[in-house]
Amino acid sequence: MKSSLVLSAKLRRKRLEKRMMAEGVVAASAPALEPSLSDECVKPFTPEQAKEIVMSLQNPAVFCNMTFDWPALHWNVSYLAELLAEKKIPFRMGTKNMDTAPLFETECSYVAATLEEFLAWSRRHPPCSSGPFSGYDLCKYWTYADYKYIVKLFEDNSEHFQDVRWSDFGFFGRNGRESTLWIGSAGANTPCHLDSYGCNLVLQVQGRKRWHLYPPEDSSFLYPTRIPYEESSVFSKVNVINPNLESFPRFKKAQAHVVTLDPGQVLFVPRHWWHYVESIDPITVSINSWIELDSDHEARIEEAITRTLIGAIKSTEKPSASDCWLNPTEVEMTSYETNLQYLNGAVSTYLQHQKTSKTEHRDTGTPETEGILPDKCKRIKVQVNAELEGFKSMPSDPHLTIIKTKKLKQIPFGPSLFQVLPQDWETNPTGEAESDCTDILNEDEGHFGELDCGGKTSIINSSSGALVDHKNPCGGTSSTQTSICTNDLLDCVLNPQVISLIAHLLLEKASV
Repeated sequence: MKSSLVLSAKLRRKRLEKRMMAEGVVAASAPALEPSLSDECVKPFTPEQAKEIVMSLQNPAVFCNMTFDWPALHWNVSYLAELLAEKKIPFRMGTKNMDTAPLFETECSYVAATLEEFLAWSRRHPPCSSGPFSGYDLCKYWTYADYKYIVKLFEDNSEHFQDVRWSDFGFFGRNGRESTLWIGSAGANTPCHLDSYGCNLVLQVQGRKRWHLYPPEDSSFLYPTRIPYEESSVFSKVNVINPNLESFPRFKKAQAHVVTLDPGQVLFVPRHWWHYVESIDPITVSINSWIELDSDHEARIEEAITRTLIGAIKSTEKPSASDCWLNPTEVEMTSYETNLQYLNGAVSTYLQHQKTSKTEHRDTGTPETEGILPDKCKRIKVQVNAELEGFKSMPSDPHLTIIKTKKLKQIPFGPSLFQVLPQDWETNPTGEAESDCTDILNEDEGHFGELDCGGKTSIINSSSGALVDHKNPCGGTSSTQTSICTNDLLDCVLNPQVISLIAHLLLEKASV
């Protein structure tokens, strides 16, 4: 019996190898098949060096030659289709038209399908006269299996968590369990947004994706959709590929950093960088992991305060009046009880982290410096109960250790590490980007945004993202305004300085 199982496993492995070869998977994608490959190749950076680089980078950059021995490079769709067998996965469907408005997730239709069915549809074989994609013409639609948490997707194949090796970047103990899988067809995209927390590492596995990135100081040109609320992303109202410049004239000043990510490359996206991502090949697969930063703990408290205040104040108005305060991917406002639970969880997590950090520094004798925590920071989308679980105590896994690293004065750019530069900037001999653009704000001074429902110019703070009223110093408040509305009150209450003060007062009270 045992020998037959072994034989079956070998035959299955052979079938996978043949399918990978038929699809043109390079030899470097299969280190287990050629054990001598990793002996002949040397990675350009040690885990400690890679961690120092990630800690020092202020702009997006691409790492090369760091993943040639990762088993995750096997993960093309054919391999995953056999591995996941008949498991149904939700696919988001979008149209390939050139609308000037972004297509947000809540505006898309969804189908549940296996990866084998996705492959058949993407190859047009057999003709899509039946099956979950039968109503979608490949010429008119794209599809995206996005935000697929590997820990759930591979719950019956947990041994494959180790195929993803973020430890090569200094994040020891982090693997597929803390990662997310993305599978799409040509044209699949994520609307332009910034992630409220952490930084991002993205491995391209199959096909190519094009990334359009914008620095935090360009927030005023990207017309943010909301103040921080339930979702851990802030979206842009602009379709950056086909912008409506009459409605969003400031977008002309936005400075796009564009890069096409090839298989085997890893993109680093710094904290609060805006990004629009699109698949440019018929099938794409990528894996990412959001790396939590020390500074995220306090930012979560500020967002929890914001959502609690909004929920308490806006719930007194008609339901329609609160819609413009929600992120476009939200489905409804959460209850006051839920928001308060969220706030308590954020405060508890912050205090526990502070206590743990002080204990570790006292034991090791090392000074406290800004570090990166090995904890998941991106919350599951549109699932309130799941997101509240994110504020439980830090994982007790002894392999998940906090690594404090020094910041490099000079980053070793070269063939194995290149920075993603603005489209119309040039690079001087030292590798530093130059620009004569002067119409930007300092990141610490806040970013300009626009509040949908009030029609006022606002400031979006770089740390919390909260929008506040920015009065015209010459004109002041309109003389026709005769009363103060809820939005006027919230503009003042949600001032980043007010939110930050409330957060510190709450922490001081909770620390006693």
